[in-house]
Amino acid sequence: MTNKSRSRITLSVLLMLGLRVHTKAQENPDIHVVVNMVQLNVAVTDKKGNYVTGLKPSDFTILEDGILERTATFAEGNGPARRIGVIEEPVPSAGPSDNAPAGGTDSGQPPTLDSLVNGANVFVLFDTSDYMYRGFVFAQDAISEFIRSLETADKIAFYSYSRDLSRVAALTADRSQLLRAVRSTVAGDQAALYNALLLTLKDAAQNTGRKVVVVFSNGPDNSSVVPPEDVAEFAQSAGVSIYMISTQQARLEPVSTAVFDRMTAATGGKAYFARNWKDEHMAFASIRDDLAHLYSLSYYPKANPNQGWRTITVKLAGDQMKKYKVRTRNGYRPQPTRFSGEPKVTASSSMPQ
Repeated sequence: MTNKSRSRITLSVLLMLGLRVHTKAQENPDIHVVVNMVQLNVAVTDKKGNYVTGLKPSDFTILEDGILERTATFAEGNGPARRIGVIEEPVPSAGPSDNAPAGGTDSGQPPTLDSLVNGANVFVLFDTSDYMYRGFVFAQDAISEFIRSLETADKIAFYSYSRDLSRVAALTADRSQLLRAVRSTVAGDQAALYNALLLTLKDAAQNTGRKVVVVFSNGPDNSSVVPPEDVAEFAQSAGVSIYMISTQQARLEPVSTAVFDRMTAATGGKAYFARNWKDEHMAFASIRDDLAHLYSLSYYPKANPNQGWRTITVKLAGDQMKKYKVRTRNGYRPQPTRFSGEPKVTASSSMPQ
């Protein structure tokens, strides 16, 4: 396939999904690229897979395209974020309310540093396709337990998908609302995982703070028009970590297994393949543990003429630290930012209006 043909296909896909596409033919476009703050979720483990805790900002080295960056904020697990400077200052823990507009304030002002580094938004995406007929109730039980077990400071959204995406519950700290949403789901038809995941990532990207998408999938994708490579790149550029829990059904298809492994690794997440309902519970418990032990770092990129893909490398300083493994996203592409808000993507919704 030629580059020209691929560009036409990608353009068609974006239009089908309701994403706004702008071309050079438009007059006076108000698009510009802004890279204010890059946020990273970083896991550090030893050779046995145990989490390494108690590290300091000075233990981390961040490189963007080989350029040494300076850490702006730092936090460990569910602890408060700190501004890193001559004197480290704690960032107030109060975050935006459920009703606050994403990425800003009621006055239309840009988001503050406090809102950028505080809070954790977890989007749970549940496969309700015809792959799920056998283990539907067991999957609901595992997701419900995961939601109940997360820290109260976290906000959670619950979405489901088969051929279409259903936004069943918006971001909220109300666990009872979320549990009712999980129990309300019913099995559907074919699976369009990558379509639904892209739309979920777009929703997550509109919010500030730490952003995570947890996918429960019972099988491969058989209906999407979006290639998984494009989904993974968007997640990396938006700073959203993807975790995937899939059953053995997907493991039987090598292509899906490879895609799930690559996509999660590129975004700093993990992929799990559960053989039974016990494995599903263990996978959710592992994700919860991972979220509780992540280091959150951010930085303001130094002057960089590269407006394409930028490679991020996070290392630990000192020879004694070389024995540890660092996991985070491996790069991003600066995203066009618009003065006016982007239109909402069309998808089915069960949320109260």
